[in-house]
Amino acid sequence: MSHKPTITDSLQFPADSKVPRALFGVGAVGLIASLVGYFLDADQFFFSYLVSFVFFTGIALAALLMVMLHHITRSSWGVLVRRISESFTANLWIWAIFVVPVILGIHNLYHWSHEDAVMADKILKGKSAYLNTPFFIARQFIYFAIWGYLGYKLHKVSVEMDKTNDWGLTSLLRKISAPGIPLFALSIAFASFDWLMSLDPHWFSTMFGVYFFSISFQAFWPIMILLIFFMQSKGILKNTIRQVHIYDLGAWFFAFTVFYAYIAFSQFLLIYYANLPEETLWYFHRLEGSWKYIAYGLLIFRFALPFLVLLNREAKKNRTILGIVSAIVLIIHFAEIYWIAMPVLFKHGIHFSWMDITTFLGLGGIFFGLFFNKFKQHDMVPKNDPKLEDCLSKSYHQ
Repeated sequence: MSHKPTITDSLQFPADSKVPRALFGVGAVGLIASLVGYFLDADQFFFSYLVSFVFFTGIALAALLMVMLHHITRSSWGVLVRRISESFTANLWIWAIFVVPVILGIHNLYHWSHEDAVMADKILKGKSAYLNTPFFIARQFIYFAIWGYLGYKLHKVSVEMDKTNDWGLTSLLRKISAPGIPLFALSIAFASFDWLMSLDPHWFSTMFGVYFFSISFQAFWPIMILLIFFMQSKGILKNTIRQVHIYDLGAWFFAFTVFYAYIAFSQFLLIYYANLPEETLWYFHRLEGSWKYIAYGLLIFRFALPFLVLLNREAKKNRTILGIVSAIVLIIHFAEIYWIAMPVLFKHGIHFSWMDITTFLGLGGIFFGLFFNKFKQHDMVPKNDPKLEDCLSKSYHQ
């Protein structure tokens, strides 16, 4: 006789947990320290802030796509971990507040925002219909309106299904996700152009949108893996999210390591063999001085290491290996965003600042504080999802 799989863990996040408060505290201290840095070196502050802002926003956007893909494909494998992604996406409308410093620092960050520079530069003048301050600000509102609505609505309907046990709501989730995916694709591409590619306004890459998506989506899986490991170390969902589900996350991590390498190399190769000065200079600046060490590091630690390690089936089941590789990829993910943005400010080599650390801790503390604050308000697993039983009974034939 077969037994229906059940969840034995509590689905409520510990009410007495001090994690959200501690994270908000770290975030507040980091942002206050960064604000002091603004008065010392405004350019450094805004570039450091932009790198950290893009790092965390990319994680939330990857989570949003993952939720929509779950619904549109009716997949069962990730039901147990979907509420984690939903808790990231549900806060996107709040996270929109943190794009304000990017807008305020537009003249520090973006050369094209200076009218005198545009008038003296034929290329910038040709791009001014898109690269201008009012339209840039308007686009930020559009992006976060799309992301904020999708994230809030998908989380709200999912939680409502927990309460009502109305499986008909799965149809509504698909109806939101179906148009949401192309809207997401367009908005994340244009956001990446705005935040990062336009830092070098003469440079362009038709692949930059998917390149930004690939680095964010690869980094999303280590975040999921390390979050689950952290919670299970505290006894949360320890018997619910089992080894087979960890293996799935490791498999996705491996898959998008390959996808990232394919996109990043394709972008480089297209620019290399086209050999156009306005395109190749971008890579030239990032392959000279000490910047080249980050470039080589990307090849080794962002692709070769995770690819070779996770190629082995058993490595995807080994929590120690998964944890170490996840931490390495997140560090190199930050380094890659830094490598994209900072050569605009420091052309001839790496120049780390204490503001790189304080802005990262400040925004990171708030980002994960918002996550845990949302995560603890509802059941940590979509307990009435029609695919939950399939996910719980999932097993592999060895």
